[in-house]
Amino acid sequence: MQPTLDLEKIKEIVQLAIKEDIGKGDITARIFIPESSESEGIFITKEDGIIAGLPVAKYVFSQIDNSLLFSSNIEDGSKINKDTILAKVKGSALSILSAERLALNFLQRLSGIATHTNEFVQKVKGYKTQIMDTRKTTPGWRYLEKYAVRVGGGVNHRMGLYDQILIKDNHLKIIEEDQKKKRSENLFKENGLIHKLVEKARKQTGNGMLIEVEVEDLSHIKNMLDTGVDIIMFDNMESSKISEAVNMVREFERAQNARNGKAVLTEASGNISIENVEEYAKTGVDRISVGTITHSARALDISMDII
Repeated sequence: MQPTLDLEKIKEIVQLAIKEDIGKGDITARIFIPESSESEGIFITKEDGIIAGLPVAKYVFSQIDNSLLFSSNIEDGSKINKDTILAKVKGSALSILSAERLALNFLQRLSGIATHTNEFVQKVKGYKTQIMDTRKTTPGWRYLEKYAVRVGGGVNHRMGLYDQILIKDNHLKIIEEDQKKKRSENLFKENGLIHKLVEKARKQTGNGMLIEVEVEDLSHIKNMLDTGVDIIMFDNMESSKISEAVNMVREFERAQNARNGKAVLTEASGNISIENVEEYAKTGVDRISVGTITHSARALDISMDII
């Protein structure tokens, strides 16, 4: 199913981009190009990839000049080859030139993320593992970048700090300080403490919000399993250890009759690259979260030529 994009949610970032780039107007074009000049531009790919951001490019042109005609026979998510014509725009030459770089910035960046995400997705094809993004996104661009991840075949993790609970090591360290514990590991060894944290979270948020706990050692997993958490994240663990961890989770579920039908999801995170992602998928982990698909994706090479 084609990922959806709510244009209302990108209105602010597009207006900010217009203000940043155009300001009082395109001084070069206004000096040399007559206002009556009409033209046509085509968007061409300079390399293979997955396209994302065509609706954004169209929206950019409409915000510069709503009389411009933007058309495309290609949809976001299409796998294209080098030298493919993606779209055309017709109308005022001044308007086209003013919007050109803005439209390309969005189109190139989002297509780069979709392409890089799809590289990971293809690497784990045939396994049950999902490729997920993280919160390692460009400030202000998160909605768009996570959209591009979906276009590339990935799955969104939480959108922000507000829509899923994730108890991480720094949370535990602060709790440790508050309780004057000597070592954060004591929180896991102390019978019932993690249970209380999960119970408190569940009580305050209800059953509709997912609760995830990060662990960094196999010894911590046993105390996680009967807390009622929805997801256990194995952070910075070697694939061999994650394989053991996944087996521990599945054995617990079998012993507990799959927790009355509710399985605990497993997630791997940390130092996972395109080179080793299949190795992690082989462990049977449900999800692999990868920061590089957003924070290190290279923009896809796309140009706009006037014809």
